[in-house]
Amino acid sequence: MDELLLLLGIIFNLNLPLLAGWLLDRCIGDPVSLPHPVVGFGKLIAWGEHRLNTGEHRVLKGAALSVALVVGVYLLTDFVLYQAARFSPGLLLVVQVILIFYCLAGTTLIREVRDVFRAVDRSLEEGRKQVARIVGRDTSTLSAQEVRTAALETLAENLSDGVIAPLFWYLILGVPGMVAYKMVNTLDSMIGYRNERYRHFGRFAARLDDVANFLPARLTAFLMVLASGRLSLLAFVGKYGWQHASPNSGYPEAALAGILDCRFGGPHVYFGEEVWKPYIGTNDRPLTTEDMRTAVRINRGAEWFMLLSIILITSVVGYWLAASVV
Repeated sequence: MDELLLLLGIIFNLNLPLLAGWLLDRCIGDPVSLPHPVVGFGKLIAWGEHRLNTGEHRVLKGAALSVALVVGVYLLTDFVLYQAARFSPGLLLVVQVILIFYCLAGTTLIREVRDVFRAVDRSLEEGRKQVARIVGRDTSTLSAQEVRTAALETLAENLSDGVIAPLFWYLILGVPGMVAYKMVNTLDSMIGYRNERYRHFGRFAARLDDVANFLPARLTAFLMVLASGRLSLLAFVGKYGWQHASPNSGYPEAALAGILDCRFGGPHVYFGEEVWKPYIGTNDRPLTTEDMRTAVRINRGAEWFMLLSIILITSVVGYWLAASVV
């Protein structure tokens, strides 16, 4: 009985901030009325890029900015948590919950993808405008099928970036690691492009994002397949995941394409330039609202599996450490 109580206490104490932060995201998503740390990250990146992305040694300057911001936000988060813990355990809990909540983006993304499907069902122009909120490509000439495809590709890719990867880095480095990952991801989304302006300055940021997402992207694909209950699809993921232009995005996209038996990829336009992405899958069938519902269910299932895995791992490790002390 004492061992059971010890285990339950460890589960509760170690995972309460995570569960509370995740529940907040699940219930309300990102409220537009509240300030978001990622907006602050973006302003810092823009400020640094404006001053450093000139003249010679742009690769080195971009790398220096990226390292300074990622390490800086990690140390700042760690300092804030330390000071909160000194003040009171209750304040520490509140700060942790808020930061975890802000680092997760599962509910907001699902809400946006649902809105895309509703909009394109009303009119193609509405669909194009709505999907432009969540993709970086030019959407002005997309067909209805391409609008739906773009939304589902983004849903799969951002399950990794917006949910699984932050949770992965939470497991490895705690809340400071989770926040630092969001800085890495924001750097890549702002300066990690291969166009004339960012090709050199954003090179390090793009590679850093690739490294930070290498394991989470593959873990995301596995969890998606697990949520589908069709482990045979791992062969499909293995066949198509590595063919994507990105070393990571192809894996969750391949998982969803295999689950839906559809085709992703093809020509995309970024900043006026056409970029061909290898096709993932071969069945170029029309996508429907039912496909979106299936994709949302898979996302939620993968989220659940990741959350339960973290609770299990932290509880076992915490129990082992507590038992060894006793």
